Amino acid sequence: MSDLTIPRTNVFFAFSPELKPVARIQQGQVVTLETHDCFEGQLKSSADLLDKLDWDHVNPATGPVFIDGAKPGDVLRVDLLSMEIGDQSIMVTLPGEGALGDMISDMETTVLKREGNEVVFKDKIRVSQKPMIGVIGVAPAAGAVPNGTPGPHGGNMDCTLVTQGASLYFTVGVEGALFGAGDFHAAMGDGEIVVCGAETPGQFSFSARVIPELKGLPTPFLRNENVVATIFSSPTLDAAASGAIHAMAEFLTKQVGLSVNDAGMLMSLVGELKFCQVVDPEKTVRFEFPIQVLEQYHYDMQ
Repeated sequence: MSDLTIPRTNVFFAFSPELKPVARIQQGQVVTLETHDCFEGQLKSSADLLDKLDWDHVNPATGPVFIDGAKPGDVLRVDLLSMEIGDQSIMVTLPGEGALGDMISDMETTVLKREGNEVVFKDKIRVSQKPMIGVIGVAPAAGAVPNGTPGPHGGNMDCTLVTQGASLYFTVGVEGALFGAGDFHAAMGDGEIVVCGAETPGQFSFSARVIPELKGLPTPFLRNENVVATIFSSPTLDAAASGAIHAMAEFLTKQVGLSVNDAGMLMSLVGELKFCQVVDPEKTVRFEFPIQVLEQYHYDMQ
């Protein structure tokens, strides 16, 4: 049970070492963050179109949170303990934007209602909800990175594995890490083809702690009950894919202790290269590797 809730009124729009923390927490403390949707609640019905949107209030993240004992260079593990989403979600199209922007001629806002464990598209298509967080990360060591931009600090990775039960690993850039998150989705497919998933407000509970044994881990890094994943962002899909692949090879050789040849052959045998999002100026790709294989090497990730 969470012993601290940070309301969604505490928002920021760029990860930065200059941010002032809204709360200071202990390692292992359970905290709940309430989040806006990526439009900060500006779109509520099909009549609310993107041409009326205040783009300075897009992709708000709640926080940042100062984590005691987190120092630059440390690897911070963030455990996502529980997630709740709102009663409705918003999807949009915009000519010229997204992977289908060249084909889309009409601006549209669609409202999806939540019914039980499903979201309903156009009043008839039912889709299982899978709450996930699009924007999550820590402050970089220098400079400000808009929340809509993914990178080594995390940010707008839009990775569908960022769900309840997952653990994320970030390299701390500044004292206290300055962690924050937002951009909840009720559901989203890999790629985020029209620049959005089912955008919804929500809340999630997390705890965070430094893992000294993992210093040097290629981050952002994710683990759930089935896979570990390296996440990499770059202006081109080729470069993002190469980055995710090389990061996984680095993990398997330096952390698990495999030879480069064994790591490469196993990555070809059981690994999965997947898109996270292909619509931002920085594209995001992940490489997944099964926990079951790591267990056969007696590797237990902290």
